[in-house]
Amino acid sequence: MPLHIKSVAVSIAVMCFFGVSLIGWISGLSPFTCCKRALVGAVLAYIAGVWAVRGINAIVISAMVTNQMNEQEEKDSDDRD
Repeated sequence: MPLHIKSVAVSIAVMCFFGVSLIGWISGLSPFTCCKRALVGAVLAYIAGVWAVRGINAIVISAMVTNQMNEQEEKDSDDRD
C-alpha cells in the first residue's frame, strides 16, 4: 500500500524544524537566527521527504505489479495443465 506523500513529508519537516531550532538554541544563537535556519531546514527536509516517499512508493507499486503478474502467470499455467 503506497504511503501518503504529504503527511509523511510534513511530519519529517516538523521534526527537522524542531531539531534544527533546538540545536541552534543550544549553540547560543538568537531566536530569530534559530527560526530562519530551522525554517530553511524544514523546507529542505520537506522536499527531500517528498522525493524519498515518491521513490519508496514507486518501489512498492512496482513490487505489487510484479507480484500480481507472477500470480496471474501461475494461474494461467495451472489452467493450461
